[in-house]
Amino acid sequence: MSLSPSVVVTRLRAAGCVFAEDEAELLLSTARNPADLAAMVDRRTAGLPLEHVLGWAEFCGRRVTVDPGVFVPRRRTEFLVRQAAALVPSRAVVVDLCCGSGALGAALATSMEQAELYAADVDPAAVRCARRNVGPMGGQVYEGDLYEPLPAATLRGRVDVLLANVPYVPTGEMELLPPEARIHEARVALDGGADGLDVLRRVTAEAARWLAPGGHLLFETSERQAPQAVETVARDGLVPWVVTSDELYATVVIGRKEDGQAG
Repeated sequence: MSLSPSVVVTRLRAAGCVFAEDEAELLLSTARNPADLAAMVDRRTAGLPLEHVLGWAEFCGRRVTVDPGVFVPRRRTEFLVRQAAALVPSRAVVVDLCCGSGALGAALATSMEQAELYAADVDPAAVRCARRNVGPMGGQVYEGDLYEPLPAATLRGRVDVLLANVPYVPTGEMELLPPEARIHEARVALDGGADGLDVLRRVTAEAARWLAPGGHLLFETSERQAPQAVETVARDGLVPWVVTSDELYATVVIGRKEDGQAG
């Protein structure tokens, strides 16, 4: 028996889905058959993130594959990609660290004339997912801890844009996250340590060695953490500044490697 649109909306609303009508439309348009729709509605009302139910997320105007357990790209992070697009040459080397689904690197590469794209993540599920998003663009995805799996001999000192959507939720605040994130996304993609900046410090410590002269590091953080993040970037030899979007409630820190600066 097929679920009617009104029944789908009612079930979603009863489960606490704020945008029940919009979600119902997406589920109805994605389901392959009535049985598939019923199963999708069951998963969504049980608390699975909508993007994991659909198998994709919309990000920067394109559909990105998102597998169960993989970090769902947030709309606010589109601001980071736009900042990178404004800085990057039309032909450039791009690295997406802590890549998750690979959404950031793929979106940036799409806006460029030619991108030499690399991505890395420590989570095997994220790497498998990213390969499906980045591979068709000719990009390479590596499994491992931050820079460790990247081809250092050919890449170090050549990176024009280093995207690092690092986890920045302080460990003590993890329990405050919505259940969709806390339960259904990998903790390694969210937990940034005691003050939320542990992973960031490891990224900035090596960034100057990987960036080309004039290259940029970009990462998202919270408004509260931004001053300390800026100090970290400056300490590790890059010239930092902060850009914000009130509309998306996004805070992005950018660090530039000066021309002529040693790695």
